[in-house]
Amino acid sequence: MLLPPTCVLCAAPGANGLDLCAACQDELPRNRQACARCALPLPPESAPGARCGACQLHPPPYTAAFVPYLYRDTIRALIAGAKFRGRLNLARLLGLCLAYSVREAGVTRPDLIMPVPLHPQRLQTRGYNQALEIARALSRELAIPVDADTCVRLRAITPQEGLEKEARRRNIRGAFGVIAPISVGHVALLDDVVTTGSTAAEVANTLLQAGAGRVDLWAVARTP
Repeated sequence: MLLPPTCVLCAAPGANGLDLCAACQDELPRNRQACARCALPLPPESAPGARCGACQLHPPPYTAAFVPYLYRDTIRALIAGAKFRGRLNLARLLGLCLAYSVREAGVTRPDLIMPVPLHPQRLQTRGYNQALEIARALSRELAIPVDADTCVRLRAITPQEGLEKEARRRNIRGAFGVIAPISVGHVALLDDVVTTGSTAAEVANTLLQAGAGRVDLWAVARTP
């Protein structure tokens, strides 16, 4: 922490207190025009606050989604390093990037951040929950508390990667629970990547049934 920031992508001096130089920060793929409800990328001509067709017909249980980046290029590489290669410095970097984006966009702040939990078997194998590591950096920067204990994963599931949307929904159904009622009014559910939103919807339903007044979805990146 005493060393000056250095870009993790090109080794140039970091900028804005991040381990990314100004040029690499500018090249991060932004999710600038997105569905206000699920953060699905929308056409550039879409009106601010527009919703995708799916959310108009069948809105998810979370009230809003804020996902500032697209899951491609450098963001995809940073998330892969944080998630699969044990590079917790990249998880912290992603948390800061998300925090800066929240501040820049003026997003409504929640009372609590809750990362999507891992099953104990997966946690033991990986050694850490990348969503929790991202949440910790986000929490420190925005002064919002993190709760990583109340929501738990009840069962292991088949990996979601490669499954169609309906198969993802069936796969994740009933996979989460809570160990105590939730007394706060506004929770931000945090994940690294949103694909179909099936996992987020299942966790959000669990939190709402446990007493949360409102659940928003925050994540680093969104797939198209």
